Amino acid sequence: MPEDKNPFSSITGKMVVTKEGKRLGFVKDITFETRSGELINIVIKDATPYTKNLNLERTNTKEPLIPYSAIIAIGDFVIVSEEDLI
Repeated sequence: MPEDKNPFSSITGKMVVTKEGKRLGFVKDITFETRSGELINIVIKDATPYTKNLNLERTNTKEPLIPYSAIIAIGDFVIVSEEDLI
């Protein structure tokens, strides 16, 4: 049985929201471990004021990073667990 795969291009640009419905921004990029291919973070662009108040790790250019482990589902939106961000 083939695995369901989401190519990178199908995820970029999607809105990132918490399961409570708070908007965080949009997916700009993904960071991953080059040797294993393990996904590490998603990089957020156009971060909302709510996102800016969270104590998230940031890139060198100050863009927030959402740990991949916080992602609950990817569909029309990328849904994350806010508890896993804090």
